[in-house]
Amino acid sequence: MNFSIIIPTLNEIKLLPNLINQINDEKLKSLFNYEIIISDGGSNDGTIDFALNNSDKVIVHSDKNRKQNIGEGRNIGAANSESNILIFLNGDIEISDPKKLFEIITKKFSKSDFAAMTCRVDIHPNEEILTDKIFLGFYNVYFHFLNIIGVGMGRGEIHIIKRDIFTKVNGYNEKLAAGEDFDLFKRIRKIGKIYFCNDVTIFESPRRYREHGHLSVFFKWLLNSIYVVLFKRSLSKEWEQVR
Repeated sequence: MNFSIIIPTLNEIKLLPNLINQINDEKLKSLFNYEIIISDGGSNDGTIDFALNNSDKVIVHSDKNRKQNIGEGRNIGAANSESNILIFLNGDIEISDPKKLFEIITKKFSKSDFAAMTCRVDIHPNEEILTDKIFLGFYNVYFHFLNIIGVGMGRGEIHIIKRDIFTKVNGYNEKLAAGEDFDLFKRIRKIGKIYFCNDVTIFESPRRYREHGHLSVFFKWLLNSIYVVLFKRSLSKEWEQVR
């Protein structure tokens, strides 16, 4: 097994098929030898049934007393994976060119001294508006710069991590409801380099920006990152679902 694709989900039946249809491809899987793992937090919208028919492993883990956060979902998926390269993807994304991404991971990342890898994130051109372009254009440059200067950052939409590194830093901090992506890459950057790939784009759903607005999202990201740095916890007690 060359790598494991781990997708945490919670009621993602609307958008998950877009991603799965890209990567659950027999030709791609035979070329690159990977597994698809769905780590579900207790969906009730058909996500689990879809996953059972369109992935290699489905792990369902839910607690009626509390909602599982995304860091827990990713860690559980990693614990059930088999390869030495872990690819964490959000369930609402699409990949501009899956084959190219897998080629870069295989040829440039896996045999390099990079500890982790991430990609630029944009909105799909069919849904993108000018504000998206400006907002995410700034963040792509900013996050790339953070990795260069040694801070470390990768949007949670895509994290690619070598298993030994993931184990060494103890995976995602499950106490964080938000900012877990920044926290993990900040810890990884202390022990290794991070490769920021501009050759493949991850297209995220614009739903959060449409629901709350770019300014609100900006301040939530900012405040949670400040809390992670200063207090080792997130300001948000729960990251609101937008479906």
